[in-house]
Amino acid sequence: MKIGILGRKVGCTQLFDPESREVVPVTVIKVGPCLVLQKKSKEKDGYSALQIGLIEPEKKKKMSRPLMGHLKSSGAGSASCIKEIRGEFPDFAVGSHINADNFEGIKEVDVVGTSKGKGFQGVVVRHGFRGGAATHGSMFHRAPGSIGASSYPSRVFKGTKMGGRMGGERVTTTNLKVVKLDKENKLLLVKGSVPGPRNGIVMIKGH
Repeated sequence: MKIGILGRKVGCTQLFDPESREVVPVTVIKVGPCLVLQKKSKEKDGYSALQIGLIEPEKKKKMSRPLMGHLKSSGAGSASCIKEIRGEFPDFAVGSHINADNFEGIKEVDVVGTSKGKGFQGVVVRHGFRGGAATHGSMFHRAPGSIGASSYPSRVFKGTKMGGRMGGERVTTTNLKVVKLDKENKLLLVKGSVPGPRNGIVMIKGH
């Protein structure tokens, strides 16, 4: 069953797999509870999607009156985060709850998050440039080198690898194996890393 949910990244740990007798690195995600706020269709909106809200009573924030009315129509008092998941979801209606129980039997998930912001970085960190010699007398250590010719075309091409702002972008990690599902504590443990900092909001898509 196709499903999507919002959650918060708790952190990383490791589990012992008795079958393979290996230590598996996992990321712990606290999922839900989420509420379906709206269903969008191709006929009315031009695309199919499910709009869900992360319900966290302890993290209330100021909302505009139109947003409050939108949430009230679906039975939600507040939502700390609202996201859309593209696709058709016939099993869910407006007002339906999505929580950890819905991930029973899901083997793999895709996780979408915002990567950590690194600020301004040079070409060595941002693009993995090798750099120049670190010997005495060298005046070329971590510089980017030539970025374009002088006479022709007398400009820098778009997309040239240079220093600049790094991180803080939407990142999707696909096909992460679900190692463990703790329905009592609303925790989902997936193998490998997940984009974003601790306590950052992530979107989990099950397939």
